[in-house]
Amino acid sequence: MKAFKITLISVGCVLLALLLVVGGYVLYVVLQYSRIEDNLKLEIKNNEAASKVDKSAFSIMTYNIGFGAYSTDFSFFMDSGTMKDGTKVHGTGSKAKDKETVIKNTDGAIAAVAAVNPDFLFLQETDVKSTRARGVNQLEKFTSAFPSSAYVYAENFHSAYLFYPFSDPHGKTNAGIVTLSRYKLGESVRRSFPVDESFPTRFFDLDRCFSVSRVNLDGDKAGKQLVLINVHMSAYDEGGLIRAKQLEMLNGVLKEERDKGNYVVAGGDFNHDIAFEAASAEGKDSLTLFESNQNVPEWVYTLKNENLSEGYSFAAALNAPTCRSTDMPYEKGVNYTVVIDGFIVSDNIRVDSVENADTGFAYSDHNPAVMNFTLL
Repeated sequence: MKAFKITLISVGCVLLALLLVVGGYVLYVVLQYSRIEDNLKLEIKNNEAASKVDKSAFSIMTYNIGFGAYSTDFSFFMDSGTMKDGTKVHGTGSKAKDKETVIKNTDGAIAAVAAVNPDFLFLQETDVKSTRARGVNQLEKFTSAFPSSAYVYAENFHSAYLFYPFSDPHGKTNAGIVTLSRYKLGESVRRSFPVDESFPTRFFDLDRCFSVSRVNLDGDKAGKQLVLINVHMSAYDEGGLIRAKQLEMLNGVLKEERDKGNYVVAGGDFNHDIAFEAASAEGKDSLTLFESNQNVPEWVYTLKNENLSEGYSFAAALNAPTCRSTDMPYEKGVNYTVVIDGFIVSDNIRVDSVENADTGFAYSDHNPAVMNFTLL
């Protein structure tokens, strides 16, 4: 009986200790959580090195660099899918394999950008010493690689240390979207997208946002601005309710800027199929453009020009996909791929060309999209 009491007390102490640890961790996560305020003015760095505007034709690139983890052999633990034969697949990795992999992928992404040498660059999933990026400061690496560009950084992921998955914790994350400009920026603000505030999603999802940066124009366009909007919309949104609210907010900003007579380019990772218009013009289905052995994922929603504020249209290319499924390592023709990265332009801008830079998903689960355009 005495031994039983001792065992019972021991088990009770263990359970109490476990409860205290779990409770303490939950309290830590809750106390660490905060939403970044809307209309936050962003600091423009290195603006003195940028040039004044002296032309009407520009180039722009958008690239989700996937926190440096996505070599072709990487899959992500939160993603799952189904093969056409019914086989279920599920990603496994929660962070990059090692620091060397992040450096290699980040340097590869920088080289892909340098090969295009755009006037403006939008980046998404740019980590600053995050656990998942093995402590690499991708922001510093990119801005150092383009020393003559002004830049602004808008944080959209600032999580407490996440102990999930237990076998390979995701860790603490600091990440954001970055806009680099060869030309001087007049102002930049961070706008907070509506997000899923339900428990416990709000503690583990991104603090989604878009940034609005302005380039003051000269010459016959003096008094007007080129407005650059860097976007990273929600994924993992069952029913698309949050993304609908995000699109409504973005459309409000688009309308406001067009009403002012400004020139507007919004670009980034829309987490929607944005190639519908381009594909339809060629008699194709944007959801099944590229060879795949997987079914179309449930998260892929299609956006059309009719979903945008009046006077705006999508500029998306069909030559290569911009996003691959991350529920399995990448193999061309096997993974599902789609175009979710590209641009929205106002009707006072002429799109001269748009093309997706096919990197073979060597450095990220995304390929960059590039557009040349002229202000009319």
